[in-house]
Amino acid sequence: MKSSYTSMKDAFTFNRRSFMKISGAIGGGLLLGNPTAWAEENARKEPPATNVNDVLEVARKKHSLPGYAPGKVVEIHDHDVITDKIVNPDIVVKMLEKSITTLTGMDMKKSFAELFNVDDIVGIKVNPVGPRVISVHLELVDAVIDWLEKNGVARKNIIIWDRFDYMLTDGGFTKERYPGIGIVGLQTMDESAYMGEAEDDSGWLDENGVHLSMNNFDQSTYYWADVEGPKEKPYLNQHVVNGKYSYFGKLLTQKLTKIINIAAFKNTGNGISMATKNMGYGSICNTGRLHRPLFFNVCTEVLAFPCIRDKMVLNITDALVGQYDGGPMGDAKFTYEKKSIFAATDPFALDMICHNQMVQKRKEMGVRVNEHPRYTEYLRYAEKLGLGIANPENIDYVKI
Repeated sequence: MKSSYTSMKDAFTFNRRSFMKISGAIGGGLLLGNPTAWAEENARKEPPATNVNDVLEVARKKHSLPGYAPGKVVEIHDHDVITDKIVNPDIVVKMLEKSITTLTGMDMKKSFAELFNVDDIVGIKVNPVGPRVISVHLELVDAVIDWLEKNGVARKNIIIWDRFDYMLTDGGFTKERYPGIGIVGLQTMDESAYMGEAEDDSGWLDENGVHLSMNNFDQSTYYWADVEGPKEKPYLNQHVVNGKYSYFGKLLTQKLTKIINIAAFKNTGNGISMATKNMGYGSICNTGRLHRPLFFNVCTEVLAFPCIRDKMVLNITDALVGQYDGGPMGDAKFTYEKKSIFAATDPFALDMICHNQMVQKRKEMGVRVNEHPRYTEYLRYAEKLGLGIANPENIDYVKI
């Protein structure tokens, strides 16, 4: 019989730099509490006001969420994709092709034509947290880029991006690895200043006391929530601004015309950190303030903004390796070879399917699981907003 244990209470051993990076990865969450506590707390009170209703009034476009195939989720599993912990890139290509053609009902060329134009600027949002443990596999990103190139998108028009530049580097997403492809972190962070080891703040503040990454964010496009951000310098270093405004990266608002969202398959407490969280917390600054009062709702409301809603045409969840506990940071002792790839245009249907699979896996591994509806309420909230399908009875789930 498997022993039970309480999730997220194990003692982890990190050096100071690793701890700083992990706290950065979840927006200061380790300092504020944990996902289970946030969800339970939020269930007892009304969430703070936000400006989501303003953007819901903006007219939708052809590719607006839930996209070409509302409520359809495809999972492709191949037992041979990993052997002796080595990923077979040729099988990854075949899995990607099968997932997309099954999703659209068309071949790869026609699928491309339905979702993209040859002159699109395509941003590939990756999740590099937990490099070499649970971060998105380079082989899968390679396959996506190859598909785009074969259909006429120039390498200079493809950008791999994430919120933090150092995480991209740690995850292997470098210009050396991807020549000709843009590698963009929405912001930088001075690690030595964060740890109190820098002589001054010149590594992250300009001569006017403004964060060096401030110009990367669009102050005309913001997620407003009635929650103040902390005033301390370590928070500002990590989050660019405080106050009640979280600005979207200019990359999303001014440059990208299409987005492919590639998430990892991992938990965050009794919830998940997959497709919607990869975008919700990865597209804006000043997120630490949002975890405790809004947490999962951010994953819905941020995706309602046109710079994501109208551009994110494809969501892929990299489940070649999964992590069933200890997330959202990587922890090898909770990982396993799931050997699957999921695809959907509807990220909320995708996350509902993946959430239910995560719950089942956690049960199998003896994790104490809380199945309260609060952990999927943000997905049903998205359905109310017309952004996706969350009711499992209405989701067309195909596994091959």
